[in-house]
Amino acid sequence: MSELDSVIVAAESLGLAFRGGFHPSRLDRVPGFSDGAPAGTVLLFGFIGRGHWSRFVGSAEYADGEPDPLDRWSRRSIEDLGVRFGARGLYPSDGPPWWPFQRWAQRSEAVHPSPLGILIHPDYGLWHAYRGALAFPARLELPPADDRCSPCDACVERPCLSVCPIGAVTASRYDHAGCRTHVGSRDGAACLNQGCLARRACPVGAEYRYGDAESRFHMAAFVGC
Repeated sequence: MSELDSVIVAAESLGLAFRGGFHPSRLDRVPGFSDGAPAGTVLLFGFIGRGHWSRFVGSAEYADGEPDPLDRWSRRSIEDLGVRFGARGLYPSDGPPWWPFQRWAQRSEAVHPSPLGILIHPDYGLWHAYRGALAFPARLELPPADDRCSPCDACVERPCLSVCPIGAVTASRYDHAGCRTHVGSRDGAACLNQGCLARRACPVGAEYRYGDAESRFHMAAFVGC
Protein backbone atom coordinates (compact mmCIF):
# COMPACT_ATOMS: atom_id res chain seq x y z
CA MET A 1 0.00 0.00 0.00
CA SER A 2 1.37 3.44 -0.96
CA GLU A 3 1.69 6.22 1.61
CA LEU A 4 -1.18 8.05 -0.06
CA ASP A 5 -3.41 4.97 0.23
CA SER A 6 -2.45 4.62 3.90
CA VAL A 7 -3.41 8.25 4.55
CA ILE A 8 -6.75 7.83 2.75
CA VAL A 9 -7.64 4.70 4.72
CA ALA A 10 -6.70 6.38 8.00
CA ALA A 11 -8.76 9.47 7.12
CA GLU A 12 -11.83 7.40 6.31
CA SER A 13 -11.49 5.60 9.65
CA LEU A 14 -11.79 9.01 11.34
CA GLY A 15 -14.83 10.01 9.29
CA LEU A 16 -13.07 12.18 6.69
CA ALA A 17 -13.19 11.85 2.91
CA PHE A 18 -10.07 12.35 0.81
CA ARG A 19 -10.69 15.35 -1.47
CA GLY A 20 -7.63 15.18 -3.71
CA GLY A 21 -4.23 16.75 -3.58
CA PHE A 22 -1.60 18.75 -5.47
CA HIS A 23 2.08 19.57 -5.59
CA PRO A 24 2.24 23.23 -4.57
CA SER A 25 3.96 26.09 -6.34
CA ARG A 26 4.81 29.49 -4.91
CA LEU A 27 1.47 30.88 -6.14
CA ASP A 28 -0.46 28.44 -3.93
CA ARG A 29 0.80 30.14 -0.74
CA VAL A 30 1.30 26.84 1.08
CA PRO A 31 3.43 27.37 4.20
CA GLY A 32 6.60 25.41 4.79
CA PHE A 33 7.88 23.71 7.90
CA SER A 34 9.72 24.92 10.97
CA ASP A 35 13.05 23.71 9.59
CA GLY A 36 12.57 25.83 6.47
CA ALA A 37 11.67 22.92 4.18
CA PRO A 38 8.92 23.64 1.66
CA ALA A 39 5.76 21.57 1.35
CA GLY A 40 6.03 18.92 -1.35
CA THR A 41 2.41 17.73 -1.34
CA VAL A 42 -0.91 19.02 -0.01
CA LEU A 43 -3.86 16.67 0.58
CA LEU A 44 -7.38 17.94 1.27
CA PHE A 45 -10.00 16.25 3.47
CA GLY A 46 -13.67 16.89 4.12
CA PHE A 47 -17.19 15.60 3.68
CA ILE A 48 -19.01 14.19 0.64
CA GLY A 49 -22.80 14.22 0.81
CA ARG A 50 -24.25 12.97 4.06
CA GLY A 51 -22.01 9.92 4.39
CA HIS A 52 -19.56 11.35 6.94
CA TRP A 53 -21.99 13.36 9.05
CA SER A 54 -22.71 10.51 11.47
CA ARG A 55 -19.08 10.38 12.62
CA PHE A 56 -19.17 14.01 13.69
CA VAL A 57 -22.57 13.61 15.38
CA GLY A 58 -21.10 10.83 17.52
CA SER A 59 -18.13 12.95 18.64
CA ALA A 60 -17.45 14.62 21.98
CA GLU A 61 -17.28 18.01 20.26
CA TYR A 62 -20.82 17.70 18.92
CA ALA A 63 -22.18 16.99 22.39
CA ASP A 64 -20.15 19.31 24.61
CA GLY A 65 -22.12 22.51 23.96
CA GLU A 66 -19.00 24.58 23.26
CA PRO A 67 -18.66 26.91 20.24
CA ASP A 68 -17.52 25.74 16.81
CA PRO A 69 -17.90 21.99 17.35
CA LEU A 70 -17.36 21.00 13.70
CA ASP A 71 -14.21 23.10 13.38
CA ARG A 72 -12.84 21.62 16.61
CA TRP A 73 -13.66 18.06 15.58
CA SER A 74 -12.11 18.60 12.15
CA ARG A 75 -8.95 20.06 13.63
CA ARG A 76 -8.56 17.25 16.15
CA SER A 77 -9.11 14.56 13.52
CA ILE A 78 -6.75 16.07 10.96
CA GLU A 79 -4.11 16.81 13.59
CA ASP A 80 -4.23 13.13 14.53
CA LEU A 81 -3.54 12.28 10.89
CA GLY A 82 -0.73 14.81 10.76
CA VAL A 83 1.01 13.38 13.81
CA ARG A 84 0.74 9.87 12.41
CA PHE A 85 2.13 10.73 8.97
CA GLY A 86 4.50 13.61 9.74
CA ALA A 87 2.40 16.32 8.08
CA ARG A 88 1.28 19.84 9.00
CA GLY A 89 -2.42 20.59 9.43
CA LEU A 90 -3.95 23.61 7.67
CA TYR A 91 -7.56 24.77 8.16
CA PRO A 92 -10.11 27.14 6.58
CA SER A 93 -10.62 28.68 10.03
CA ASP A 94 -6.93 29.67 10.31
CA GLY A 95 -6.33 33.37 9.92
CA PRO A 96 -6.33 36.10 9.13
CA PRO A 97 -4.63 35.80 6.76
CA TRP A 98 -6.79 32.98 5.43
CA TRP A 99 -5.36 30.09 3.45
CA PRO A 100 -6.69 30.06 -0.15
CA PHE A 101 -8.72 26.86 0.23
CA GLN A 102 -10.84 27.45 -2.84
CA ARG A 103 -7.71 27.69 -4.96
CA TRP A 104 -6.32 24.56 -3.30
CA ALA A 105 -9.58 22.72 -3.93
CA GLN A 106 -9.52 23.61 -7.62
CA ARG A 107 -5.92 22.39 -7.79
CA SER A 108 -6.96 19.10 -6.18
CA GLU A 109 -10.08 17.95 -8.02
CA ALA A 110 -12.70 18.88 -10.61
CA VAL A 111 -14.51 21.64 -8.72
CA HIS A 112 -15.52 24.99 -10.18
CA PRO A 113 -17.18 28.19 -8.94
CA SER A 114 -20.96 28.01 -9.17
CA PRO A 115 -23.39 30.96 -9.46
CA LEU A 116 -23.90 30.61 -5.69
CA GLY A 117 -20.20 31.02 -5.00
CA ILE A 118 -19.95 27.46 -3.66
CA LEU A 119 -17.60 25.17 -5.57
CA ILE A 120 -19.58 22.64 -7.59
CA HIS A 121 -18.39 19.10 -8.34
CA PRO A 122 -19.53 17.14 -11.42
CA ASP A 123 -20.70 14.23 -9.25
CA TYR A 124 -21.44 15.68 -5.80
CA GLY A 125 -22.89 18.97 -6.98
CA LEU A 126 -22.91 21.49 -4.11
CA TRP A 127 -23.07 18.80 -1.42
CA HIS A 128 -19.51 18.53 -0.22
CA ALA A 129 -17.14 20.42 2.06
CA TYR A 130 -13.46 20.89 2.86
CA ARG A 131 -12.59 20.53 6.54
CA GLY A 132 -8.83 20.93 6.32
CA ALA A 133 -5.60 19.92 4.63
CA LEU A 134 -2.29 18.24 5.39
CA ALA A 135 1.01 19.52 4.00
CA PHE A 136 3.70 16.87 3.57
CA PRO A 137 7.41 17.54 3.08
CA ALA A 138 7.65 14.69 0.55
CA ARG A 139 6.32 14.74 -2.99
CA LEU A 140 3.72 11.97 -2.85
CA GLU A 141 2.48 10.25 -5.98
CA LEU A 142 -1.04 11.51 -6.73
CA PRO A 143 -3.85 10.17 -8.93
CA PRO A 144 -4.19 11.63 -12.46
CA ALA A 145 -5.86 15.04 -12.52
CA ASP A 146 -9.62 15.11 -13.07
CA ASP A 147 -10.14 17.78 -15.73
CA ARG A 148 -13.91 17.56 -16.16
CA CYS A 149 -15.56 20.90 -16.81
CA SER A 150 -18.15 22.61 -14.64
CA PRO A 151 -21.69 21.18 -14.86
CA CYS A 152 -22.91 24.79 -14.69
CA ASP A 153 -21.60 25.32 -18.23
CA ALA A 154 -24.35 23.06 -19.61
CA CYS A 155 -27.12 24.30 -17.28
CA VAL A 156 -29.52 26.51 -19.20
CA GLU A 157 -32.30 27.11 -16.67
CA ARG A 158 -30.03 27.82 -13.65
CA PRO A 159 -32.78 27.31 -11.05
CA CYS A 160 -30.34 28.28 -8.28
CA LEU A 161 -30.72 31.92 -9.38
CA SER A 162 -34.52 32.03 -9.43
CA VAL A 163 -35.86 30.24 -6.35
CA CYS A 164 -34.50 32.36 -3.50
CA PRO A 165 -37.61 33.85 -1.83
CA ILE A 166 -35.96 37.24 -1.29
CA GLY A 167 -33.75 37.34 -4.38
CA ALA A 168 -30.57 37.32 -2.31
CA VAL A 169 -28.72 35.39 -5.01
CA THR A 170 -28.26 36.80 -8.50
CA ALA A 171 -25.72 36.31 -11.27
CA SER A 172 -23.79 39.34 -10.08
CA ARG A 173 -24.08 39.40 -6.29
CA TYR A 174 -24.97 37.63 -3.06
CA ASP A 175 -26.79 39.65 -0.41
CA HIS A 176 -25.20 37.97 2.61
CA ALA A 177 -26.84 40.24 5.19
CA GLY A 178 -30.31 39.95 3.64
CA CYS A 179 -30.00 36.17 3.39
CA ARG A 180 -28.95 35.85 7.01
CA THR A 181 -31.78 38.08 8.22
CA HIS A 182 -34.34 36.11 6.20
CA VAL A 183 -33.13 32.70 7.36
CA GLY A 184 -33.34 33.84 10.97
CA SER A 185 -36.90 35.15 10.56
CA ARG A 186 -40.26 33.36 10.67
CA ASP A 187 -40.52 33.59 6.88
CA GLY A 188 -37.16 31.83 6.52
CA ALA A 189 -38.19 28.64 8.35
CA ALA A 190 -37.95 26.51 5.19
CA CYS A 191 -34.37 27.65 4.55
CA LEU A 192 -33.41 27.21 8.20
CA ASN A 193 -34.87 23.72 8.57
CA GLN A 194 -34.20 22.24 5.12
CA GLY A 195 -31.16 24.19 3.92
CA CYS A 196 -30.70 26.97 1.38
CA LEU A 197 -33.49 26.67 -1.22
CA ALA A 198 -31.23 27.98 -3.96
CA ARG A 199 -28.65 25.33 -3.17
CA ARG A 200 -31.29 22.60 -3.07
CA ALA A 201 -32.61 23.69 -6.47
CA CYS A 202 -29.42 22.59 -8.21
CA PRO A 203 -30.10 19.27 -9.98
CA VAL A 204 -26.45 18.13 -9.93
CA GLY A 205 -25.64 15.52 -7.30
CA ALA A 206 -29.15 15.58 -5.82
CA GLU A 207 -28.57 12.13 -4.32
CA TYR A 208 -25.81 13.64 -2.16
CA ARG A 209 -27.98 16.35 -0.58
CA TYR A 210 -27.52 16.81 3.14
CA GLY A 211 -30.16 15.42 5.47
CA ASP A 212 -32.41 17.78 7.41
CA ALA A 213 -30.38 17.53 10.64
CA GLU A 214 -27.14 18.40 8.90
CA SER A 215 -28.80 21.24 6.98
CA ARG A 216 -30.25 22.70 10.18
CA PHE A 217 -26.85 22.54 11.87
CA HIS A 218 -25.15 24.50 9.10
CA MET A 219 -27.95 27.03 8.70
CA ALA A 220 -28.11 27.68 12.45
CA ALA A 221 -24.35 28.26 12.44
CA PHE A 222 -24.80 30.68 9.52
CA VAL A 223 -27.48 32.67 11.35
CA GLY A 224 -25.50 32.71 14.59
CA CYS A 225 -22.08 33.58 13.18
